[in-house]
Amino acid sequence: MAWIRKDLLGLEELGKEEIELILSTAESFKEVSSREIKKVPALRGKTVVNLFYEPSTRTRVSFEVAAKRLSADVINIATESSSIKKGETLVDTGANIEALKADIIVIRHNASGAAAMLARRVNISVVNAGDGWHEHPTQALLDIFTLKEKLGHISGLKVSIVGDIAHSRVARSNIWGLTKLGAQVTVCAPKMLIPPEIEKMGVKVSDNINDALKDADAVNVLRMQFERDLGTAFPQQLEYFKNFGITEERLKKAKKNIIVMHPGPINRGIEIESSVADGANSVILEQVTNGIAVRMAVLFLVAQAQEKIAFSG
Repeated sequence: MAWIRKDLLGLEELGKEEIELILSTAESFKEVSSREIKKVPALRGKTVVNLFYEPSTRTRVSFEVAAKRLSADVINIATESSSIKKGETLVDTGANIEALKADIIVIRHNASGAAAMLARRVNISVVNAGDGWHEHPTQALLDIFTLKEKLGHISGLKVSIVGDIAHSRVARSNIWGLTKLGAQVTVCAPKMLIPPEIEKMGVKVSDNINDALKDADAVNVLRMQFERDLGTAFPQQLEYFKNFGITEERLKKAKKNIIVMHPGPINRGIEIESSVADGANSVILEQVTNGIAVRMAVLFLVAQAQEKIAFSG
């Protein structure tokens, strides 16, 4: 199938074939990073603007590397030193970026729906790099890409997502992507961190970490967002680690080759033991590597769609 969307806003709106197209395109781009000269001319002459309203290391750098490996020009806008600090709205910022003849905006924003709102107001492509508690589509895509690379398939896999489900855009995007590709997903967390009616997304719910790990082919460990300080109901760090931390002892009761994932940044000794994060089952750094190929694929596909839309219009 051909990619026809000028934007990538979330996995909820994508069909199975669209997700598979991104994954297969990423597979073809991964080889580029192993070359002596790590570049292809796929986006030569294009400009990608990274517009990040929230702090980020992995995602912003990954998008920057991905764009440069496609030979695009890259502009990083630091919101703390831009006109945004003077009160400029997101729509005005987007309009000005479009007026500068940029081709793609990669946006991270603390408000759910910000990427979609911007995409409706500009004619250039918008890629969601995380919006509030809503979605983080490229993180889920790289997680799924890594699982497929390690295990050969997604359909039929049992994947447990453990941690702060309620506030996690990574969890939501992973759930949409994995279930559409036929995986069985279990979410595991303290009850106050499980969103109401999440079962409607097609997942199983557990508040017992041992049950969640027992038959899982992979566990995706989410960062506990203690900075949200949601009051006394929010679990304390040591309490959380005791009841839900991914430890060597707990993994002994899981499948021998269970894959351990984490989107980063890691809170060692809080959601995951250091020996597990650095252990043989961990693919955390492979996820980072695969993120480049996945984001190359996304930038390439939305740029191609944008050209087709402009030509047909």
